[in-house]
Amino acid sequence: MTETCRRLGTRQCVRTGVDVPVFKGRGRIAAMVAVVALLVSGTGAADGAEESYGRPGDWPTWQGDRTGSRHNAAEWRINTHTAGKLIPKWAFAYSKTGFPAKSQPAVVDGSIYFGSPDGKFHALNAKSGATEWSFDLNTVDPNGVVIDGPTVARGKVFFGDNRGFLYALDRKTGRVAWAENTEPHAAGMHTSSPVYHNGRIYVGASSGENINPDRTYPCCTFRGHIDAFDADTGQLAWRHYTVPEPQAVGTWPSGATRFEPSGAGVWSSPIIDPRTDTLYVGTGQLYSGTTGDFDSLLALDARSGAVRWKQQVTKADTWRLLCGFPDNDGYCPGQRDGTALDFDIGATPNLFKVKGRTMVGVGQKSGVYHTFDARTGEVKWRRQLSVPMPGGGLSGLQWGSSYDGKSLYMATYQANPGTLFALNPANGDVRWQTPNPADGCTTGGAAKFPDVCRLAHTPAVSSTHGLVYEGSNDGKMRIYDARDGKVLWTFDTIREFAGVNGPTGFGSAISGNGGAVIADGMLYVQSGYYPGYPSEHGTVLLAFGL
Repeated sequence: MTETCRRLGTRQCVRTGVDVPVFKGRGRIAAMVAVVALLVSGTGAADGAEESYGRPGDWPTWQGDRTGSRHNAAEWRINTHTAGKLIPKWAFAYSKTGFPAKSQPAVVDGSIYFGSPDGKFHALNAKSGATEWSFDLNTVDPNGVVIDGPTVARGKVFFGDNRGFLYALDRKTGRVAWAENTEPHAAGMHTSSPVYHNGRIYVGASSGENINPDRTYPCCTFRGHIDAFDADTGQLAWRHYTVPEPQAVGTWPSGATRFEPSGAGVWSSPIIDPRTDTLYVGTGQLYSGTTGDFDSLLALDARSGAVRWKQQVTKADTWRLLCGFPDNDGYCPGQRDGTALDFDIGATPNLFKVKGRTMVGVGQKSGVYHTFDARTGEVKWRRQLSVPMPGGGLSGLQWGSSYDGKSLYMATYQANPGTLFALNPANGDVRWQTPNPADGCTTGGAAKFPDVCRLAHTPAVSSTHGLVYEGSNDGKMRIYDARDGKVLWTFDTIREFAGVNGPTGFGSAISGNGGAVIADGMLYVQSGYYPGYPSEHGTVLLAFGL
């Protein structure tokens, strides 16, 4: 019997994991309703109501839920009949800093939570955009910038920054519950959004060490890792490194010490199968050397961090920024043998079922979507959706995909053009595909910047009943019919917006590091990513409603 059972004096602990107390007196009906709500929300036994990711219809974490669906099954107001009636409700304008808008918001219980490129974190009224509170990262971490999306659970908002700090703020007040520098490497950072499960926060670590252009830099010593932290205290529960400890193995042509292996950062958010306590997460390419769990999907025991299985989807991939520079001979050994690929798994995985069997799938920058048996790691099917570009994986699957119980939805990036796909989860067959509309760069605000615009899908894909949401580098946010891929609604964001916070903002490419968030009859989109459209203003978070 669990501690919760003993504390409440329950009659039994049902299989769902929710304790059912013996109700007495006038409050028993209300209490029973509360328990039913816990059952519906998927609440776990260990944490009671605090385990819940908000109300049905909320979007409390980067994936929308723990299993990576990026699908809001409780959203009915925005549908195939009403999607075309969406209009801008408010905009939040960022100051111009040179940083793109990367923090995909979370929406819980009528509030929206997100970070801005100026190093502040905000909570607003989700309907009106009125400020509830703001938190300045500089009070904890000088020069910190939020570059991932938050997760809201247990009465707190959890997120990381570009210097490796992880924060837990009180959801109602914005006060710091705890803040920890979780990154032992100077170049380490969090691009991975946290996920919450059973009293712990799980988050990956990546770094900018590989984009250092200095040939005299002793490359490289960063080790990618996935961490589990106590959600109440920030104490590290376990850490799983993706490569062995780097060792000095000689010198680079400049005479700088050469370290191997390094890299395999965790760029994307992990997901959790709560029934098996398994964590799934993808890894990136190596910076140096040839060994480690690079370009891999890892299945880890969420309680201990032990490896249950792993699948490496690229045989060799060692890449850093100098691979793209002229006269890089000796600095990029993979250039000659064709293994400087940059084929990260930067996308978040999806859990889904086929004939009662749980599968886990994930997209790769090579343009392939891979699917495995979630229990054993056995390959079930793969689907090539784009052809890799020379010198990197920018044509492939960049951030994340969506699953609505019927189809998997994913989009290719700079695939000339980027294309949105619906796949059969049983075998990967393409049910439909819709290229980025050909007029994307010749209409709207993008038409003024033909040298900047690309027909490319940067964001992760999201979905609700009958609808698929995807934005483009052409600055347009679009909603597609989930049945056939037809465009139902388009909004051009490359224009000026009056911010509810005072300044004027200017839209740009729809942001990567996340995608559309749909909650409680509203659509939220970050506009302001690479490539940046010239403007004297900063970028914007946009909110749309009916």
